[in-house]
Amino acid sequence: MSDSELKKAVEIIVDYIPGTVLSGAGVSVDSGIPPFRGSGGLWEKYDPEEYVSISGFKRNPEKIWQLYIELGRLLLNSKPNAGHNALAEMEKRGYLNGIITQNIDGLHFRAGSAKVVEFHGSSDRAVCLKCYKTFFLDEKKLSEKIPRCDCGEVLKPDIVFFGELIPRSALLESQELIEDSRFILVVGTSAVVYPANQLPLQIKKRGGKIIEVNTEPTPLTPAADISLFGSSSEILPQLVKLLPDKTN
Repeated sequence: MSDSELKKAVEIIVDYIPGTVLSGAGVSVDSGIPPFRGSGGLWEKYDPEEYVSISGFKRNPEKIWQLYIELGRLLLNSKPNAGHNALAEMEKRGYLNGIITQNIDGLHFRAGSAKVVEFHGSSDRAVCLKCYKTFFLDEKKLSEKIPRCDCGEVLKPDIVFFGELIPRSALLESQELIEDSRFILVVGTSAVVYPANQLPLQIKKRGGKIIEVNTEPTPLTPAADISLFGSSSEILPQLVKLLPDKTN
């Protein structure tokens, strides 16, 4: 990433206020949370068809909870990194309408971002598929071998499994953000998961701009107006430093 590329990204942000963010697992890597895909990703250890499909969960929920109890404890103890903090600062200063995140870790909220759409759900919660009661997954609940509802039913992590639809509320909130934005900052996502990967293209079709921040090129890179390659925890704070104090 060159200084000229960074300055071009800043110019787009300033000229196309307001914007929104689409974030993926890459933004949380520097918080100690492994990505799902790629080298060192969770899918190298766990078969996604077995561990994150609704059919797999219904076949053997106890096995699926082995992964999510491990992951839930990791996420409870994780902290936002400089990238999360930079995005929260951009929202506070009026450059962003909000964040659409594919992540389930809750770190955008912990960083202070006010408007966050959890597109794929949250690891903080579990839901009963029988009575639809929702539970917060605290240390006590995660200490159980397999979390259960008060009605006795095995709980399901409140995240979107393969074979499930994106919650209608998340779709509507995301669409509102996209329609109210003139640029989108795509951070740390492989841009291969549908329908989230279509959101940047909606802004592009309306004449808006796409700024990509990732460690490597993605299928979205050809459509991006500028791609900044590197760690989001390093690039995003640099962007914030270059932004004017007031958005006017």
